[in-house]
Amino acid sequence: MFIDTHNHLYLDAFRPDLEAVLERALQAGVQACYLPAIDSSVMDDLLALEARYPEFCHAMAGLHPCSVKGDYEAELAVVRQWLDRRPFAAVGEIGLDFHWDETFREQQYAAFHIQIGWAKAARLPVVLHSRKATDECIEVIRTHQDGQLQGVFHCFSGTVQQAAAVADLGFYLGIGGVLTYKNGGLEPVIRAVGLDRVVLETDAPFISPVPFRGQRNEPSQLVKVAEALARITGLPVAEVAAITTRNARALFSA
Repeated sequence: MFIDTHNHLYLDAFRPDLEAVLERALQAGVQACYLPAIDSSVMDDLLALEARYPEFCHAMAGLHPCSVKGDYEAELAVVRQWLDRRPFAAVGEIGLDFHWDETFREQQYAAFHIQIGWAKAARLPVVLHSRKATDECIEVIRTHQDGQLQGVFHCFSGTVQQAAAVADLGFYLGIGGVLTYKNGGLEPVIRAVGLDRVVLETDAPFISPVPFRGQRNEPSQLVKVAEALARITGLPVAEVAAITTRNARALFSA
């Protein structure tokens, strides 16, 4: 059995055939999905999906760094309102993204620090987005880590050294389709750190694994990531599933 720790099943990409997508996920052994927020524009759809499938879909609340703009304080107010209103699985996805635009770099840092504080106060894990900013995110987490903070570096694609730093902070590595790419660079990471700090994710509809690269990703394709981990570690797929599922349950206290 698998847990997809990060996907966006509430997006329009799944609207035409959501039932079929969920059926394929169940047939593949995926028993739960965790849904990160992006900003206030997605919350209605995200929560509606969780309400339809409460045993399978688990919502998060947070402000994605790419949605941090000049009005970020208003967006954060919406996140705060939701966190005060009902329980969530995590605060996410939050973090730093310096890939496309650094115009709001200072605001990204501010939003990141604020949301980490909320997560700690609520005793919730954080789900981190760290594109072109892995070292910076590690440093931010280090400043907040007092033994009470846990979370995951979503879509980890860093170095062995960065992976070791993440593990030393008590965080998990979210491993998805990039692992299956010829030049993804993650095999040395897995060989070095093993599976003790690894959870599986798809980031569906994005980042499909081989042989589906370039197509819409979906939770059932998590199996391809598990198979790649089995090949790299020499473990049976069933053991990879057991270890990563145990890690996911520990991460989300599920």
